[in-house]
Amino acid sequence: MLTKTHLYQEIHQQPQVLATLLKAELPVIKKISKAVKARDVSYAMIAARGTSDNAARYAQYLFGAANNLPVALATPSLYSIYKNPPRFENALVVGISQSGKSPDIVSVIAEGKRQGALTVAITNFPDSDLAKAADFTIELHAGLEQSVAATKTYTTELAAIALLSAVAAGDDTMLATLAQVPEQVTRILSLSSEIARAAERYRYMRACVVIGRGYNYATAFELALKIKELNYVMAEPYSSADFMHGPVALIEEAFPAIIIAPTGLMLPEIKNFVGDLKRRGAEIIAISDDAEMLSLARTPFKIPVTTPEWVSPLTSIIPGQLFAMHLAKVRDYDVDKPRGLLKVTETR
Repeated sequence: MLTKTHLYQEIHQQPQVLATLLKAELPVIKKISKAVKARDVSYAMIAARGTSDNAARYAQYLFGAANNLPVALATPSLYSIYKNPPRFENALVVGISQSGKSPDIVSVIAEGKRQGALTVAITNFPDSDLAKAADFTIELHAGLEQSVAATKTYTTELAAIALLSAVAAGDDTMLATLAQVPEQVTRILSLSSEIARAAERYRYMRACVVIGRGYNYATAFELALKIKELNYVMAEPYSSADFMHGPVALIEEAFPAIIIAPTGLMLPEIKNFVGDLKRRGAEIIAISDDAEMLSLARTPFKIPVTTPEWVSPLTSIIPGQLFAMHLAKVRDYDVDKPRGLLKVTETR
């Protein structure tokens, strides 16, 4: 029974774990913010893998827009294998890992600390190697995540990044917006039955593209990963801009294109993009709160809340998680045990 699976339960635990993180980690995030200002940090370097790497993509947009802080994604093998790390002058070095165990991510944080940079771990395990290597730890408070496909640890990673950004910006409006997210996620979870019915149509889907831009570029990557992990479908993520530079040639009649398009500055561009895809024959699956955008879709998933664009990745991924889960169910796959995968992957 699907409701008894770890994946189903963990998806539905997200409102509570988000609320817990936002309250419990505010004190340590205030300390990190003070340290960032005291150190005169000029950029952030983030090390992560898999789902956590998608959270880092969100940080690239949010830290850049809200905090004027350039963000680079680390190349962990430079630290763990090549042993030739770059300099970390005036850097905030962040490691994001659900388990905190992957040696390559730990090596980036350890090197940052060796060079005297300010280091932060974002992890679900405050006693992990990653946490021990860092100056500060932001605990996810997600509880044990037993499903291989990460859901609640992804959204709590996003929330940790958003909370750090809001505190560092000294923006009370951002903080008030974040406080509403747990209740908004509860409302979005009510879409589960509708999405389950829609998933039947895609039982035999072999490939698709997942499109998001701006803040939801990260969402496109995360949803594509969930579809790959749970359904063994070749789901490729793109920004709408990158997709037009060659990959658009993939589109043929009835080719599925999943579009993440919440209200925001990117929405008009995404609507124009979707119009082009439809003229080429694509079948549109839209995740949006915008009525016009939804009217362009063969399969619309209406987000029942409207949020500022900067926080929308926390809400727009929820219909995607539900879709990936229900699609795996109709394909008779074990949603808790995707083939060939382990919960904790340790890479060098």
